[in-house]
Amino acid sequence: MKLIFRPYSKTSFGLSLGLTTFYLSCLVIIPLSALFFKSATLGVSGLWDVFSEERIKQALYLSFGAGGIAAIINLFVGFLFAWVLVRYDFPGKKILDSLVDLPFTLPTAVAGIALTTIYAPNGFIGKYLTPYGIKIAYTPIGIVIALVFIGFPFVVRTVQPILEDLPKELEESAYCLGASRFQTFTKVILPELVPSLLAGTSMAFARGIGEYGSVVFISGNLPGKTEILPLLIVTKLEQYEYAKATGIAVLMLVLSFAIMFGINYLQNRASRRLG
Repeated sequence: MKLIFRPYSKTSFGLSLGLTTFYLSCLVIIPLSALFFKSATLGVSGLWDVFSEERIKQALYLSFGAGGIAAIINLFVGFLFAWVLVRYDFPGKKILDSLVDLPFTLPTAVAGIALTTIYAPNGFIGKYLTPYGIKIAYTPIGIVIALVFIGFPFVVRTVQPILEDLPKELEESAYCLGASRFQTFTKVILPELVPSLLAGTSMAFARGIGEYGSVVFISGNLPGKTEILPLLIVTKLEQYEYAKATGIAVLMLVLSFAIMFGINYLQNRASRRLG
């Protein structure tokens, strides 16, 4: 008896495509469209007034600046953690591996309160830094630490499986051809990891600029100093200024999309270079 395998029918494809489009529309397209329509009620001049407000500009610089710095830190620290977890065996490795996912499972408000308790002037670590004039909580430094904490697992979990699947024969061949450890890392290992590093860093950055719960406690919410854009959106909503709140959200959306588009372009370019 000869078995004949036929491709999926057009009916099943149409049904799957319809469900996918409906799901995407309900969760992404319709809410984003409503966001743009609501902010459009301000008009061009009204939107310009919102974007040119000094308080909003300071919050914009802080949110994207702190998010970018935290993403760069996570790039190096996350890669180091992934390298240690994959390449070395040591007591407590499984415990350390499970702790990497703690920021995923921990509520963001709990993380913010915990970080504030640690780095406040009377906290476990803050009380030792205060006599030297070093202040972490209620400063941009505290915001960066909070964003590093919540974005750190993205890089680790993105790079770790690539390292595990990387054939050791490539390194051994490089050693046999006379390459040093540094040359092997930069010419053989690192190019294979660039797409995953960019992907993890971009996810950490995207999570950071939109983070609210873990930042609102440790930042202190000082206008013009430690006030982030998500907090401004909440403030405008509490003041029933819905159009201004959606205007700030549109600004964040456009800038985030532009940055993510650039990162994805670099990631695809690196992937094509690797074949």
